[in-house]
Amino acid sequence: MAAGVELYNSGAIMRAINADERVLGFSPKINAPVLYNAGTIDINGAVSGIDVVKESRFYFFDNYVTSGRSLDLKNVSNSIILGKGVAEKLLAEIGDVVQVTTSQGERLPLKVVGYFQSGIADFDKVQSYASIATVQKMLGKPNNYVTDLQIKLKDLAQAPAVGKEYAQRFQCDAEDIQTANSQFETGSSVRSLISYAVGIVLLIVAGFGIYNILNMMIYDKMDTIAILKATGFSGSDVRKIFIGIALTIGILGGLAGLAFGLLISFGIDQIPFNTAALPTVKTYPVDYNPKFYIIGIVFSLITTYAAGFFPARKASRVDPVVIIRGK
Repeated sequence: MAAGVELYNSGAIMRAINADERVLGFSPKINAPVLYNAGTIDINGAVSGIDVVKESRFYFFDNYVTSGRSLDLKNVSNSIILGKGVAEKLLAEIGDVVQVTTSQGERLPLKVVGYFQSGIADFDKVQSYASIATVQKMLGKPNNYVTDLQIKLKDLAQAPAVGKEYAQRFQCDAEDIQTANSQFETGSSVRSLISYAVGIVLLIVAGFGIYNILNMMIYDKMDTIAILKATGFSGSDVRKIFIGIALTIGILGGLAGLAFGLLISFGIDQIPFNTAALPTVKTYPVDYNPKFYIIGIVFSLITTYAAGFFPARKASRVDPVVIIRGK
Protein backbone atom coordinates (compact mmCIF):
# COMPACT_ATOMS: atom_id res chain seq x y z
CA MET A 1 0.00 0.00 0.00
CA ALA A 2 1.64 3.21 -1.14
CA ALA A 3 0.82 6.82 -0.52
CA GLY A 4 3.80 8.50 -2.26
CA VAL A 5 3.42 11.30 0.34
CA GLU A 6 2.76 10.99 4.06
CA LEU A 7 0.36 8.19 4.96
CA TYR A 8 -2.07 9.97 7.27
CA ASN A 9 -3.18 8.29 10.48
CA SER A 10 -0.57 5.60 9.86
CA GLY A 11 -0.72 4.31 13.44
CA ALA A 12 -4.43 3.46 13.22
CA ILE A 13 -3.94 1.92 9.77
CA MET A 14 -1.14 -0.31 11.03
CA ARG A 15 -3.23 -1.44 14.01
CA ALA A 16 -6.12 -2.30 11.69
CA ILE A 17 -3.83 -4.22 9.34
CA ASN A 18 -2.20 -6.05 12.23
CA ALA A 19 -5.65 -7.22 13.40
CA ASP A 20 -6.58 -8.54 9.95
CA GLU A 21 -6.37 -12.35 10.01
CA ARG A 22 -5.54 -12.42 6.28
CA VAL A 23 -2.28 -10.55 6.90
CA LEU A 24 0.91 -12.46 7.65
CA GLY A 25 2.91 -9.32 8.38
CA PHE A 26 3.72 -5.82 7.17
CA SER A 27 6.65 -3.44 7.00
CA PRO A 28 6.48 0.39 7.12
CA LYS A 29 8.62 2.34 4.68
CA ILE A 30 9.60 5.91 3.82
CA ASN A 31 10.59 6.84 0.28
CA ALA A 32 12.60 10.04 0.00
CA PRO A 33 14.20 11.64 -3.10
CA VAL A 34 17.73 12.82 -2.37
CA LEU A 35 20.95 14.06 -3.92
CA TYR A 36 24.16 12.15 -3.28
CA ASN A 37 26.97 14.66 -2.94
CA ALA A 38 30.30 13.62 -4.51
CA GLY A 39 32.56 16.64 -4.18
CA THR A 40 31.10 19.30 -6.46
CA ILE A 41 28.86 16.78 -8.23
CA ASP A 42 25.31 15.99 -7.16
CA ILE A 43 23.77 12.66 -8.20
CA ASN A 44 20.01 12.16 -8.21
CA GLY A 45 18.81 9.22 -6.16
CA ALA A 46 16.40 7.90 -3.55
CA VAL A 47 16.75 6.61 -0.02
CA SER A 48 14.19 4.23 1.47
CA GLY A 49 13.75 4.13 5.21
CA ILE A 50 12.92 0.57 6.26
CA ASP A 51 12.42 -1.60 9.31
CA VAL A 52 15.32 -3.89 8.46
CA VAL A 53 14.16 -6.73 10.72
CA LYS A 54 10.73 -6.92 9.06
CA GLU A 55 12.17 -6.40 5.59
CA SER A 56 14.53 -9.32 6.11
CA ARG A 57 11.82 -11.52 7.64
CA PHE A 58 9.07 -10.93 5.10
CA TYR A 59 10.88 -9.74 1.96
CA PHE A 60 14.34 -11.36 2.22
CA PHE A 61 16.21 -8.06 2.24
CA ASP A 62 19.31 -9.90 3.52
CA ASN A 63 19.54 -11.81 0.25
CA TYR A 64 20.23 -8.60 -1.67
CA VAL A 65 22.88 -7.17 0.65
CA THR A 66 26.04 -8.34 -1.11
CA SER A 67 28.53 -6.70 1.29
CA GLY A 68 28.20 -5.73 4.93
CA ARG A 69 25.39 -6.64 7.35
CA SER A 70 21.80 -5.47 6.95
CA LEU A 71 21.30 -5.25 10.75
CA ASP A 72 23.94 -2.51 10.89
CA LEU A 73 21.23 -0.13 9.65
CA LYS A 74 19.49 -0.70 12.98
CA ASN A 75 22.60 -0.91 15.17
CA VAL A 76 24.72 1.91 13.67
CA SER A 77 23.38 5.45 13.98
CA ASN A 78 23.13 7.49 10.76
CA SER A 79 24.07 4.59 8.50
CA ILE A 80 23.21 3.73 4.92
CA ILE A 81 23.40 0.72 2.58
CA LEU A 82 24.18 2.02 -0.90
CA GLY A 83 22.95 0.53 -4.13
CA LYS A 84 25.90 -1.05 -5.94
CA GLY A 85 25.60 1.43 -8.82
CA VAL A 86 25.44 4.39 -6.43
CA ALA A 87 28.55 3.16 -4.59
CA GLU A 88 30.46 2.87 -7.86
CA LYS A 89 29.49 6.41 -8.87
CA LEU A 90 30.50 7.82 -5.48
CA LEU A 91 33.63 5.61 -5.24
CA ALA A 92 32.40 4.85 -1.72
CA GLU A 93 33.83 2.00 0.34
CA ILE A 94 32.27 0.37 3.39
CA GLY A 95 33.13 2.57 6.36
CA ASP A 96 33.21 5.80 4.32
CA VAL A 97 30.88 8.71 5.03
CA VAL A 98 28.71 10.06 2.23
CA GLN A 99 26.77 13.31 2.16
CA VAL A 100 23.07 13.15 1.31
CA THR A 101 20.90 16.21 0.63
CA THR A 102 17.11 16.06 0.87
CA SER A 103 14.61 17.92 -1.30
CA GLN A 104 14.25 20.45 1.56
CA GLY A 105 17.95 21.27 1.28
CA GLU A 106 18.96 19.51 4.52
CA ARG A 107 22.33 17.73 4.32
CA LEU A 108 23.20 14.72 6.49
CA PRO A 109 26.41 12.66 6.60
CA LEU A 110 25.73 8.91 6.56
CA LYS A 111 28.14 6.05 7.19
CA VAL A 112 28.24 3.33 4.51
CA VAL A 113 27.70 -0.07 6.17
CA GLY A 114 26.97 -2.20 3.10
CA TYR A 115 26.08 -2.57 -0.56
CA PHE A 116 22.72 -3.52 -1.99
CA GLN A 117 22.28 -5.18 -5.37
CA SER A 118 18.80 -6.01 -6.73
CA GLY A 119 20.04 -7.20 -10.12
CA ILE A 120 18.30 -4.30 -11.92
CA ALA A 121 21.16 -2.01 -12.91
CA ASP A 122 19.08 1.17 -13.36
CA PHE A 123 17.48 0.67 -9.93
CA ASP A 124 20.83 0.07 -8.20
CA LYS A 125 22.22 3.31 -9.66
CA VAL A 126 19.78 5.45 -7.65
CA GLN A 127 18.42 3.40 -4.73
CA SER A 128 19.86 3.12 -1.22
CA TYR A 129 18.48 2.12 2.19
CA ALA A 130 18.61 3.50 5.72
CA SER A 131 16.62 2.88 8.88
CA ILE A 132 13.23 4.53 9.28
CA ALA A 133 14.55 6.62 12.19
CA THR A 134 17.47 7.88 10.08
CA VAL A 135 15.23 8.95 7.19
CA GLN A 136 12.74 10.60 9.56
CA LYS A 137 15.65 12.52 11.06
CA MET A 138 16.98 13.39 7.62
CA LEU A 139 13.58 14.78 6.58
CA GLY A 140 12.89 16.44 9.92
CA LYS A 141 9.74 14.38 10.45
CA PRO A 142 8.19 12.87 13.62
CA ASN A 143 8.56 9.17 14.42
CA ASN A 144 5.04 8.34 13.16
CA TYR A 145 5.84 9.55 9.64
CA VAL A 146 5.69 6.87 6.92
CA THR A 147 4.87 7.03 3.23
CA ASP A 148 4.29 3.37 2.40
CA LEU A 149 3.23 0.09 3.95
CA GLN A 150 4.30 -3.22 2.43
CA ILE A 151 1.80 -5.91 3.38
CA LYS A 152 2.35 -9.65 3.09
CA LEU A 153 -0.76 -11.83 3.00
CA LYS A 154 -1.13 -15.46 4.01
CA ASP A 155 -2.76 -16.14 0.63
CA LEU A 156 -1.09 -14.30 -2.25
CA ALA A 157 -4.12 -14.84 -4.50
CA GLN A 158 -6.16 -12.49 -2.27
CA ALA A 159 -3.84 -9.53 -2.96
CA PRO A 160 -5.94 -7.81 -5.70
CA ALA A 161 -9.16 -7.96 -3.65
CA VAL A 162 -7.46 -6.90 -0.40
CA GLY A 163 -5.67 -4.07 -2.21
CA LYS A 164 -8.96 -2.64 -3.50
CA GLU A 165 -10.54 -3.04 -0.07
CA TYR A 166 -7.70 -1.21 1.72
CA ALA A 167 -7.58 1.56 -0.90
CA GLN A 168 -11.27 2.30 -0.32
CA ARG A 169 -11.16 1.77 3.43
CA PHE A 170 -8.09 3.93 4.16
CA GLN A 171 -8.46 6.40 1.25
CA CYS A 172 -5.00 5.81 -0.20
CA ASP A 173 -3.34 4.25 -3.22
CA ALA A 174 -2.84 0.47 -3.09
CA GLU A 175 -1.06 -1.73 -5.63
CA ASP A 176 -1.13 -5.51 -5.44
CA ILE A 177 1.85 -7.65 -6.43
CA GLN A 178 0.02 -9.21 -9.39
CA THR A 179 -0.58 -5.80 -10.96
CA ALA A 180 2.92 -4.55 -10.17
CA ASN A 181 4.53 -7.64 -11.71
CA SER A 182 1.99 -8.40 -14.44
CA GLN A 183 4.58 -8.42 -17.23
CA PHE A 184 6.86 -10.79 -15.31
CA GLU A 185 3.93 -13.03 -14.33
CA THR A 186 2.84 -13.31 -17.96
CA GLY A 187 6.32 -14.35 -19.09
CA SER A 188 6.65 -16.79 -16.20
CA SER A 189 3.26 -18.38 -17.00
CA VAL A 190 4.19 -18.84 -20.65
CA ARG A 191 7.54 -20.45 -19.74
CA SER A 192 5.85 -22.78 -17.25
CA LEU A 193 3.23 -23.75 -19.83
CA ILE A 194 5.94 -24.59 -22.37
CA SER A 195 7.88 -26.64 -19.81
CA TYR A 196 4.83 -28.67 -18.81
CA ALA A 197 3.82 -29.16 -22.46
CA VAL A 198 7.28 -30.51 -23.34
CA GLY A 199 7.26 -32.83 -20.30
CA ILE A 200 3.79 -34.19 -21.09
CA VAL A 201 4.72 -34.81 -24.74
CA LEU A 202 7.85 -36.73 -23.67
CA LEU A 203 5.81 -38.90 -21.29
CA ILE A 204 3.21 -39.61 -23.97
CA VAL A 205 5.96 -40.63 -26.39
CA ALA A 206 7.35 -42.94 -23.70
CA GLY A 207 3.85 -44.37 -23.25
CA PHE A 208 3.61 -45.20 -26.94
CA GLY A 209 6.97 -46.96 -26.65
CA ILE A 210 5.64 -49.12 -23.84
CA TYR A 211 2.47 -49.80 -25.85
CA ASN A 212 4.54 -51.03 -28.78
CA ILE A 213 6.71 -53.22 -26.53
CA LEU A 214 3.68 -54.90 -24.98
CA ASN A 215 2.00 -55.30 -28.35
CA MET A 216 5.04 -57.09 -29.74
CA MET A 217 5.27 -59.17 -26.56
CA ILE A 218 1.70 -60.38 -27.06
CA TYR A 219 2.43 -61.49 -30.62
CA ASP A 220 5.56 -63.30 -29.42
CA LYS A 221 3.73 -64.91 -26.48
CA MET A 222 0.58 -66.05 -28.25
CA ASP A 223 1.45 -69.72 -27.59
CA THR A 224 2.02 -69.03 -23.90
CA ILE A 225 -1.23 -67.07 -23.61
CA ALA A 226 -3.11 -69.89 -25.32
CA ILE A 227 -1.62 -72.46 -22.93
CA LEU A 228 -2.50 -70.29 -19.92
CA LYS A 229 -6.10 -69.98 -21.04
CA ALA A 230 -6.28 -73.66 -21.93
CA THR A 231 -5.13 -74.60 -18.43
CA GLY A 232 -7.83 -72.55 -16.73
CA PHE A 233 -6.67 -68.90 -16.69
CA SER A 234 -9.52 -66.53 -17.46
CA GLY A 235 -9.34 -63.50 -19.72
CA SER A 236 -9.24 -61.20 -16.66
CA ASP A 237 -6.27 -63.18 -15.27
CA VAL A 238 -4.34 -62.68 -18.51
CA ARG A 239 -5.28 -58.99 -18.55
CA LYS A 240 -3.99 -58.56 -14.99
CA ILE A 241 -0.68 -60.19 -15.95
CA PHE A 242 -0.01 -57.74 -18.78
CA ILE A 243 -1.23 -54.72 -16.85
CA GLY A 244 1.07 -55.85 -14.02
CA ILE A 245 3.97 -55.96 -16.49
CA ALA A 246 3.11 -52.43 -17.69
CA LEU A 247 2.89 -51.04 -14.14
CA THR A 248 6.17 -52.76 -13.21
CA ILE A 249 7.81 -51.00 -16.13
CA GLY A 250 6.21 -47.72 -14.99
CA ILE A 251 7.29 -48.05 -11.35
CA LEU A 252 10.84 -49.23 -11.99
CA GLY A 253 11.34 -46.91 -14.96
CA GLY A 254 9.83 -43.98 -13.10
CA LEU A 255 11.99 -44.49 -10.00
CA ALA A 256 15.11 -44.96 -12.12
CA GLY A 257 14.24 -41.82 -14.09
CA LEU A 258 13.67 -39.78 -10.92
CA ALA A 259 16.97 -40.97 -9.43
CA PHE A 260 18.81 -40.19 -12.66
CA GLY A 261 17.12 -36.79 -12.89
CA LEU A 262 18.02 -36.01 -9.28
CA LEU A 263 21.68 -36.84 -9.95
CA ILE A 264 21.67 -34.59 -13.02
CA SER A 265 20.05 -31.82 -10.93
CA PHE A 266 22.80 -32.15 -8.31
CA GLY A 267 25.37 -31.86 -11.10
CA ILE A 268 23.73 -28.77 -12.61
CA ASP A 269 23.48 -27.24 -9.14
CA GLN A 270 27.28 -27.24 -8.94
CA ILE A 271 27.88 -25.36 -12.21
CA PRO A 272 28.97 -21.73 -11.61
CA PHE A 273 26.37 -19.16 -12.62
CA ASN A 274 27.39 -15.52 -12.33
CA THR A 275 25.12 -12.75 -13.58
CA ALA A 276 24.45 -9.20 -12.48
CA ALA A 277 20.71 -9.88 -12.66
CA LEU A 278 20.94 -12.43 -9.81
CA PRO A 279 23.86 -11.26 -7.67
CA THR A 280 23.28 -13.68 -4.79
CA VAL A 281 22.97 -16.77 -7.02
CA LYS A 282 26.36 -18.40 -7.49
CA THR A 283 25.35 -21.68 -9.21
CA TYR A 284 22.59 -22.62 -11.64
CA PRO A 285 19.31 -22.48 -9.66
CA VAL A 286 17.57 -25.85 -9.31
CA ASP A 287 14.17 -26.41 -7.69
CA TYR A 288 14.11 -29.61 -5.60
CA ASN A 289 10.43 -29.24 -4.65
CA PRO A 290 9.06 -32.78 -3.99
CA LYS A 291 5.83 -32.01 -5.84
CA PHE A 292 7.63 -32.22 -9.20
CA TYR A 293 8.92 -35.71 -8.37
CA ILE A 294 5.45 -36.78 -7.20
CA ILE A 295 3.91 -35.47 -10.44
CA GLY A 296 6.56 -37.37 -12.41
CA ILE A 297 5.95 -40.77 -10.77
CA VAL A 298 2.13 -40.38 -10.85
CA PHE A 299 2.16 -39.45 -14.53
CA SER A 300 4.52 -42.35 -15.20
CA LEU A 301 2.04 -44.81 -13.63
CA ILE A 302 -0.93 -43.30 -15.46
CA THR A 303 0.92 -43.39 -18.80
CA THR A 304 2.12 -46.97 -18.43
CA TYR A 305 -1.29 -48.17 -17.24
CA ALA A 306 -2.96 -46.59 -20.26
CA ALA A 307 -0.25 -48.00 -22.56
CA GLY A 308 -0.68 -51.49 -21.10
CA PHE A 309 -4.46 -51.57 -20.95
CA PHE A 310 -5.18 -52.03 -24.66
CA PRO A 311 -2.54 -54.74 -25.31
CA ALA A 312 -3.73 -56.50 -22.12
CA ARG A 313 -7.33 -56.39 -23.34
CA LYS A 314 -6.22 -57.86 -26.68
CA ALA A 315 -4.36 -60.66 -24.87
CA SER A 316 -7.43 -61.44 -22.72
CA ARG A 317 -9.48 -62.04 -25.88
CA VAL A 318 -7.12 -64.59 -27.42
CA ASP A 319 -8.95 -67.82 -28.31
CA PRO A 320 -6.64 -70.72 -27.32
CA VAL A 321 -8.38 -73.11 -29.75
CA VAL A 322 -7.58 -70.87 -32.74
CA ILE A 323 -3.93 -70.48 -31.69
CA ILE A 324 -3.35 -74.22 -31.00
CA ARG A 325 -5.18 -75.27 -34.19
CA GLY A 326 -3.00 -72.85 -36.19
CA LYS A 327 0.11 -74.51 -34.77
